[in-house]
Amino acid sequence: MGHRDEDRETRTEAADGDTGGRGPGDAGADAAADRDAVLAPLDGRLDDLVALYEDLHRHPELSFRETRTAAEVARRLTSCGYDVTTGIAGTGVTGVLRNGSGPVVLLRADMDALPVTEDTGLPYASTVPGVMHACGHDVHVSCLLGAADLLAAGRARWSGTLVVLFQPAEENGGGARAMLDAGLYTEGIVPTPDVVLAQHVAPFGAGLIAYCPGVCMAAADSLKITFHGSGGHGSRPETTVDPIVMAASFVQRVQSVVAREVAPGERAVVTVGSFQAGDTANVIPDHAVVKLSVRTFDEAVRSRVLTAIDRIARAEAEASGAKQLPETAVLDDFPVTFNDARTLRQVNSAFTGLFGEQRLFAYDPASGSEDAGLLATAAGAPLYYWWLGGWDPEAFHTAFAAGRLAQDIPSNHSPRFAPVARPTLTMGVQALTTAALSRLEAP
Repeated sequence: MGHRDEDRETRTEAADGDTGGRGPGDAGADAAADRDAVLAPLDGRLDDLVALYEDLHRHPELSFRETRTAAEVARRLTSCGYDVTTGIAGTGVTGVLRNGSGPVVLLRADMDALPVTEDTGLPYASTVPGVMHACGHDVHVSCLLGAADLLAAGRARWSGTLVVLFQPAEENGGGARAMLDAGLYTEGIVPTPDVVLAQHVAPFGAGLIAYCPGVCMAAADSLKITFHGSGGHGSRPETTVDPIVMAASFVQRVQSVVAREVAPGERAVVTVGSFQAGDTANVIPDHAVVKLSVRTFDEAVRSRVLTAIDRIARAEAEASGAKQLPETAVLDDFPVTFNDARTLRQVNSAFTGLFGEQRLFAYDPASGSEDAGLLATAAGAPLYYWWLGGWDPEAFHTAFAAGRLAQDIPSNHSPRFAPVARPTLTMGVQALTTAALSRLEAP
């Protein structure tokens, strides 16, 4: 838990209370007028944001290597008047704008790209071999910089403290934890927030926002299991303990965990994504390595699934006569992402006031994972994390009508994932700005 300002308890109660905040249902016409005034310059700044987005897309950077991106973020925040800190956990950047009394609102964007070779055909496709913004973090950075600019320029319309946080290494689950370990709250790099807000671009129609109350994204555990055998010549398998057969049997058997050890009303996903063993056809190797991903939505289910995986790995080794039990290493882990119900209602009220009810829709918990929740948990603050539509609306509706969404609309992490700049950036900036204003106080 990070340190607290002396009046934080009072500010939190006011911000979270039924009459707190500045949503349209609470502050009425004055709040709407303030919101519109803050958002008014966006049209004139959109070309610059589109150019920024295309530049970031051309120059993707992997986890904890986001040096170019971080430098541009710091430059822009400094020009807007933020108190900027760089180099947090290597490449993390924060900006703090203190603007009178009121709540501390933290807006977060992740910056890292993926080891994916781009296949979009975009004129601004990645120029970095084997690296691509395949999950839209270039959209997130551009939208948050746009919102930070508008909120700084419109500071006469709100009161409180705004924290904008640009996080490295979301893709491997280490970035948020690394920033916290570096003293994000405990060393006073930023004031401890009263609320954490974040968004993620997704492959549905641009101009829409999706939300999920409560548990909205899964916990994730990525494991590396090394099976040890005894290698030898492929012509004499009887002299060996074959780790390939051992690991292959594990891969087959582990598929039964969800089917036979998880109740129908519960949810879990177990996916084997990598199997590595041997170098040539006629040599049985000494070991085989399996990497797998586990997604769960409940801690009891998570514990049960991980225990079952360990049990099966050991059993297959023993069944094969291995002299050494398998070794399991945790590659990364993400917590369950949980949306605070009161914060979701308040921010969605503000969204409805700007976008209309028809632009918002509820969705079921996603099996993807996030680490933004760690920033809220460490602060003892509520989180609201929503999805931002990023796909060409006409193409999305055509695929939806034909029942071909899975076939025709590439998902996040696909080499063909390509959000459209407009209206995605417009709505993303509007959403972050409006969400922040709904939790800040009137001037």
